[in-house]
Amino acid sequence: MTALAHRLSPEPEAPRAPPVLFVSGLAKRFGARQILRDVTFEARPGEVTALIGANGTGKSTLLRSIVRLVEPDAGTVTVLDQEVRGLDRKALKAFRSRVGFVFQKHNLVGRLSVLTNVIHGVQARMSGPRTWHHALAPAAIRDEAMACLAAVGLADRALQRADSLSGGQSQRVAIARMLMQRPELVLADEPDASLDPRAGRALMELLYSLAHDKGLALVVISHRIEHTLAFSDRIVGLADGIVTLELDSRVAHAEQLRAFFERPPAETDRDTANHG
Repeated sequence: MTALAHRLSPEPEAPRAPPVLFVSGLAKRFGARQILRDVTFEARPGEVTALIGANGTGKSTLLRSIVRLVEPDAGTVTVLDQEVRGLDRKALKAFRSRVGFVFQKHNLVGRLSVLTNVIHGVQARMSGPRTWHHALAPAAIRDEAMACLAAVGLADRALQRADSLSGGQSQRVAIARMLMQRPELVLADEPDASLDPRAGRALMELLYSLAHDKGLALVVISHRIEHTLAFSDRIVGLADGIVTLELDSRVAHAEQLRAFFERPPAETDRDTANHG
């Protein structure tokens, strides 16, 4: 079902699964600047949560705090029944293998094949030379990587060099590599930011479909109102370092989101500049 059809004829709401991610009271300061002050929200399997807010409201900092690429100062982050802030280095590495992260930068190895780049995603689950190149990988790993490429519509590009792809294709390969991790939670930091409007829309539709088809909990930073409405189930808005907007996407409308984006920034908003 397309996102538009989902909007026009919503099915009766089924019981929601328990949250995969629960963030409570999260706070982060950089020097004198309070970026996040009391952030609380959750994400559930098979749902897309769009994280919105003006530039500099801490959205990227929030995503990185969830996996401790940035260390929070206060609050709790519970993912897959694990309290993330209490994990030691070994447990944190194992935890991160269950979380997919889609960055704005695709981080592909250009001189290697598309298939090899996707196979690298399995390194979250196993190590050794068999994960280095598609020619060394066992058949089961190659088959899984091909299935991930098929899921993003690029199975026919498997043996091309990664540096021969367009920007939209490169981002799709990065998503296929993420799927090789078999993640249960996916965090996407403006995945469409560097793409033209058509490629960006196609990418967001792909992520929306994958989240629903594979039962993934997806949290995506979105700056485009059209994409936020069409390709999310819930909307969480950040301002002044806290969540100030929570909506079911089915009842949200463009004017509502436009007003949220255009609200005059408070002093605390200006203080968070350059921190996502």
